[in-house]
This record gives sequence, C-alpha cells and structure tokens, in this order.
Amino acid sequence: MKKFTDVHDIGDLRVAIAEAMAVKANRFAYDTLGRNKTLLMIFFNSSLRTRLSTQKAAMNLGMNVMVLDVNQGAWKLETERGVIMDGDKPEHLLEAIPVMGCYCDIIGVRSFAGLHDKAEDYGERVLQQFIRHSGKPVFSMEAATRHPLQSFADLITIEEYKKKKRPKVVLTWAPHPKALPQAVPNSFVEWMVAAGYDVVVTHPEGYELDPSFTKGAEIVYDRKKAFEGADFIYAKNWSAYADPNYGKVLNTDRAWTVDSEAMGWTDDAYFMHCLPVRRNMIVTDDVIESAQSLVIPEAANREISAQVVLKRFLEEGL
Repeated sequence: MKKFTDVHDIGDLRVAIAEAMAVKANRFAYDTLGRNKTLLMIFFNSSLRTRLSTQKAAMNLGMNVMVLDVNQGAWKLETERGVIMDGDKPEHLLEAIPVMGCYCDIIGVRSFAGLHDKAEDYGERVLQQFIRHSGKPVFSMEAATRHPLQSFADLITIEEYKKKKRPKVVLTWAPHPKALPQAVPNSFVEWMVAAGYDVVVTHPEGYELDPSFTKGAEIVYDRKKAFEGADFIYAKNWSAYADPNYGKVLNTDRAWTVDSEAMGWTDDAYFMHCLPVRRNMIVTDDVIESAQSLVIPEAANREISAQVVLKRFLEEGL
C-alpha cells in the first residue's frame, strides 16, 4: 500500500477489520515497527480528532512525528502552475512537497474542499500533488471528496456494535449554519456500501451527492420512511453538490435535526456523528447524550483506523 485515500486502498474489508480488532486489543504490540521512522502530518485546515488520533497511532508504533500547519507555522503555499507569484504566497507547493519528502518517511495530508470550483475540488489537486511529487507513501487525513480514516473508524464502530449481520445504516442530512463539504458523507456511503450493509441516504431534494459515491445505496427523500427499521443513524450536514448550486446552503430546515422523536422511528438505533457537532442543529442534547450515542467510541476508533494504515505502510517497506 503506497497511498490511502479511499476504501479501495485498504483491500479486503474483512481482513482490515480483523486487523483493527487485533490492534485495538494490543495497540503496543508493534511499538518497534516505526523505530527511526518519521511521520509528517500536514494540515491545510483545522483538526482535533485527526491530529490527536493520528499522532497517537504513530507513537504507538514507535514513530517520530512532525506536524506542520500550513499558513500558520509555514510559508503560504501557491498551488496553481503558471501563476506569477507576486502575491502573498512566497513558496510553491511543487518545491515544498519534495522538500517535505526529504525529512520524513510517511506523509499525511489534510486539505478541504474550497466549495467554489467543483472541478478543482473533485480533482483533489493538493492531495494528488503530494502523491505524485513527495516520493513517500501518502495518506489522506481528509481531502476535498473523502475522509477515509473517519470512514474506516465508522466501520470499525459499527462492526463492534451491530446486532445483525447486515444492519440497516442510514446517512441523514441535517441542518447547519454554514456550507460544509461532501467529503464525510461521500466517504461514509462508499465504505458502508463496500461493507455490504443495507445503506440508505436521506436528505431534502437538492442535496443529492455525487452518484459515483452513492451507487449501491437507496436514496429516500421521506426521512421518516428512511429511519424506519434503522440500526444506525449517521447524521451529517453537507452543501449542495449539483450545479449550479455547488457548495451552497439550500435550506436550514430544523425539521431535519435528529431528535428523540426521529430516533423513535428506528429499531432502537445507535446515533453516530464524526464530530465536531452543532448541538440542537444536527442533533438534540438528549440524543447525543443518550446510551445509544456512539460519538465517543467512534472518535476513539480514529486512533485504531490510523494505526492500521500506518502499520501497513511500515510493514510493506518504505
């Protein structure tokens, strides 16, 4: 494995889940695997769980860790070719990337969608340039279109808590005061379909995701119908994908907030969210604080998903 950007890179999910469970049972079993190896984590955007969980995973493997916050602790970086660099960006990514590669063995990159240009966002320019020019294995710590470490952790969590072999997993849109990327919902549906679950996506009309990610899932606009019989409810906001409304907020209908009434339509479902979450916009206090809420175990499994990915990079040779 030379990169980790989507579900296809991890291979057989049954094998990956078994490996995750083994790592979770003894996360220090491979604490010498990363000796004298260095992880560089590069953040173009803010982070809490991804930063801490990935750094902890690397430490569990005995790795050295360096963290770079672009635009805060480093030069502002130009990403476009052919630009006359007479503005506020004194360094180009095409020089910065191979330089970064000189100082580490594995690179993690976090770079969100700008939500202004769909072609640019879905082309994953920043992430792809690191893959092409760093000379090192690269993994996504959330990109414009996917968040694979989060989705892997979501899968681990569902496998731990599911009560039937093929649970009904519902991804539901929920309101938010600002425009958010489609990365988490795209990735979540992609992983859940690959796992063979009964996957339903529900949202108001106009919030359809890129169909390449939702292939194999059922799209239901009636939220109550979508929730009926669900075993897991995964709430997440996202902005519009389809043109001409790409990146826009089309509505903030509070009727889509996940509350106890909506959870009552389910088969005693568990509630999930990637965090951070806007309480009483995405989900009510009583639901997120209930015994059925998995947001903390889900976040804890971020360490495990990151450790499996780093372990595989190290085992396959650098």
